Amino acid sequence: MDSESESPKTSTTRHKCSACYKQYKKKDHLVEHMKASYHSVHQPKCGVCQKHCKSFESLREHLTGPLPKANCSRIFSDQGCDLCLKVFDSPNSLSEHKETCCLSAPAPLGTIIIPPIESQIDISGSTNGNQVGRVPEAVAMDCEMVGGGSDGSLDLCARVCLIDEDENPIFHTYVQPQIPVSNYRYEVTGITEEHLRNAMPLKEVQEKILEILYNGESIGRLRLDGGKARLLVGHDLEHDLDCLRMNYPDHLLRDTAKYRPLMKTNLISHSLKYLTRAYLGYDIQSGVHDPYEDCVSAMRLYKRMRSQDHQVEGSGTNTDTYHTQSFISVFDSRKPRELEKMTPDELYEISRSCYRCWCLDSRQVLQQNANLWRAW
Repeated sequence: MDSESESPKTSTTRHKCSACYKQYKKKDHLVEHMKASYHSVHQPKCGVCQKHCKSFESLREHLTGPLPKANCSRIFSDQGCDLCLKVFDSPNSLSEHKETCCLSAPAPLGTIIIPPIESQIDISGSTNGNQVGRVPEAVAMDCEMVGGGSDGSLDLCARVCLIDEDENPIFHTYVQPQIPVSNYRYEVTGITEEHLRNAMPLKEVQEKILEILYNGESIGRLRLDGGKARLLVGHDLEHDLDCLRMNYPDHLLRDTAKYRPLMKTNLISHSLKYLTRAYLGYDIQSGVHDPYEDCVSAMRLYKRMRSQDHQVEGSGTNTDTYHTQSFISVFDSRKPRELEKMTPDELYEISRSCYRCWCLDSRQVLQQNANLWRAW
């Protein structure tokens, strides 16, 4: 008898992650991977093989990068959208989708000197039947900065624009810097001394912006759960708020520079210019930066992320408790021996995201309606 046939055959068991398909020799290594990866239904995933990725940039590399997954790349090249990265069942469906997915650039406001724009919006804080079942209102904001200080490196807010979800300007004005301007950064801002000669004082600008954002809500309710206060959308909002010398609760901010699915694979922020080209299909900031144009791009990115249709996570997670519950690892409450006995699918089932998906802004409506139905 052949000696090779007599030798025992050994096989190595591989433990495969149900989300990203990484494989491990030891089960405890898979458990550690699940603890650190924060896989969830909210992660971007390939429409072909269903692999989960950390960000849309990781998914883009998986589909079209230097070393893409061959089968996924082949199908995506025929049936995939380069902007939203979805895969459709036919080239015809893809063609119809692209007509709405690829957007055109908004017309900029320009730098002509005009009186401050203030739309008539409801800031009475009154509640009526139409408030129930609505997605929380969002307002996008962008500022343009000039330079102060001896070398012009100190950022001073000189122009601010706010728009509503329908891309209508609701507040737009030039802002009077509190210290002398040493560099107008004209090539980027288009702002001159004349624009700021009779500009609105910073304190008045702050009051009007907060009036819009608070929407008649009390500070206590604002800090607790927001109430009727508006969500603030933008790109690098921390910088804009800092230059305006304002604060707004973190849980009401929707920042496209810090939203994990829109970040680079190493979790570094992309520029708004890149995000607009990559996910909306048009160019901005090719010359003088226009705050209205930037507001529209940030709002469109937010609404595109908000409209994602993700399945509901298991284990009783809902939008009321998600903010406080999901960032605490469920794995920490389980014993190591218990975790090692779980299958890869079961490990994925208890895994939770480490960020709050913007789709939950829309899902709050479903939760509110469900609560009302139970009460009724």
